[in-house]
Amino acid sequence: MSENVEVVHLKDLTIVRLTGKLTAADYEYFVPEIEKQIAEFGKLRLLVELHDFHGWTMGALWDDVKFDAKHWNDIKRLAIVGETKWESGMAVFCKPFTSASVKYFDQTKLEDAKKWLVEEE
Repeated sequence: MSENVEVVHLKDLTIVRLTGKLTAADYEYFVPEIEKQIAEFGKLRLLVELHDFHGWTMGALWDDVKFDAKHWNDIKRLAIVGETKWESGMAVFCKPFTSASVKYFDQTKLEDAKKWLVEEE
């Protein structure tokens, strides 16, 4: 369990809700959750919702880089839903670290993000 992370699974769609500042302990919680879904369904559709998000500790940033390298090809689509301009930049930043289609949505467009994730490519 993590106070900064909530994970919800809907078959090959995984929703990760992030708040506050992510720590290495947060990654220890949610990475195995995502890896279980990858083992069961293969490529995932991943929705990352950021609310009052303040970034990563250095340890968590390293864990994020390791996750991206290990799961380069395991994500079909990645939708990032956020509240601020810098969060929209995360979608651009993520693209070199995954083979997934990546798109940013403002928090007011959460339903659009969900629709985009499930439409066929």
